[in-house]
Amino acid sequence: MKGDLKFLIVGLGSMGKRRVRNLQALGEKEVIGFDLREDRRKEAGEKYGVKTFGDFEEALKQKPNVMIISTPPDLHIRYAKIAAEKGMHFFMEASVVDEGMDELIRMCKGKDIVAAPSATFRFYYPVKIIKKLIDEGTIGKPLSFTYQSGQYLPDWHPWEDYRKFYVSKKATGACREIVPFELSWITWVFGDVKEVSGLRGKLSKLENDIDDIYHLLLRFKSGMFGHLTVDVISRTPTRMMRIISEDGTIVWDWEKKNVMAYTAKNKEWKTYSWEQESVEKNYVTAEDMYIDEMRHLLNSIRGKEKYFYSLEDDRRNLGLLYASEESSDKGAHIKV
Repeated sequence: MKGDLKFLIVGLGSMGKRRVRNLQALGEKEVIGFDLREDRRKEAGEKYGVKTFGDFEEALKQKPNVMIISTPPDLHIRYAKIAAEKGMHFFMEASVVDEGMDELIRMCKGKDIVAAPSATFRFYYPVKIIKKLIDEGTIGKPLSFTYQSGQYLPDWHPWEDYRKFYVSKKATGACREIVPFELSWITWVFGDVKEVSGLRGKLSKLENDIDDIYHLLLRFKSGMFGHLTVDVISRTPTRMMRIISEDGTIVWDWEKKNVMAYTAKNKEWKTYSWEQESVEKNYVTAEDMYIDEMRHLLNSIRGKEKYFYSLEDDRRNLGLLYASEESSDKGAHIKV
């Protein structure tokens, strides 16, 4: 696309404000925002100097040509359809609800727009390191991994009551939302999955009606096994992965901020680390990968790159989530 870009951020909660920061960090000046809540509009205006609207139609009258959808997950596809209908490029945060996805895919066919679901962790330093090590065959053929992604739900947004926003709703629950978020990079590194077994439940005393832990057993088309645990009951944030093969081991410890690889041939460990990333106040995850994701979006819209994660990819990973839930309900392995 040639010419200037004008961005409409739909939803000015924590992720919407983060996307404003990302775009401004990349030098984009034409950014406006929409949110029904006056307090969020006020904060975004005061903090970042963006013009905001409480009426969606008024925001559209400003003629934006890129829509960034940072609403609760059950509203993503609704706004994406509006963008597609109007011929606007759009980016939507990580999904957990696929109702309307097939229609959205059909709407985007043949249109000269970038339809961009989020897959932020593909830009995360440790994930990129793991991807490189696997692709280069550092430990040979990976055979199995175990991975836990956990955090305590009340600590997600310490400035608001976890019981009163979308993470405590059944369909968009925090734990349920994170499963496809993690799968979007796991399938990038290890390939497609052919069979899923799942176990989920509410084990904690959190004051909501959501499953607070998911266990997924994955059988990949390559023959590899994987065990993914996602929870929102860990009192300390954690991401810990161990990948094994006959020729070595890869370990990622989020708290230590490094990835370590052991090669049996050399009988030694090698440590891969990265510079300390910038973290916004009250946030746990760093800004860098979100900025890199927005940079990739801009390059894709401007024709410099092809966007790396399609709506079809997103639908496929959501299918793994749903298969794991079906498995948990039926007590059976589910082929996908």
